Amino acid sequence: MLRKVDKHSGVPAYLQITNMIKSEILLGNLQKGSQLSSIRELQQIFDVNINTVLKALEKLKSEGYIEAEQGVGYFVKKDFDVDKKVIEIIKTCVAKLKDNSIDYYTAILIFEEVWKNE
Repeated sequence: MLRKVDKHSGVPAYLQITNMIKSEILLGNLQKGSQLSSIRELQQIFDVNINTVLKALEKLKSEGYIEAEQGVGYFVKKDFDVDKKVIEIIKTCVAKLKDNSIDYYTAILIFEEVWKNE
């Protein structure tokens, strides 16, 4: 879901935009060939400077998620659909974390440590 960036999060706005668009692609909400909204529309959605949007789009382009057609716009380059079973596992995990009153940032720390050690 695309939404305004959180200007108080400490995460650079262009990275927040990159991650939001990347999430939409990974979850299959934006599929191969899908055209992204225009740069001006993205600027309004994210409530940021146009250069911030361009920086995010360039990062997505360099990572292989999107491609640009001059004068036309930006398009999803290929499908990165995540297995639906994986999404369900994550949802179950998040529900258990919340049931145990573990906040988002603590969950991320735990995830990072487990990831490094597996």
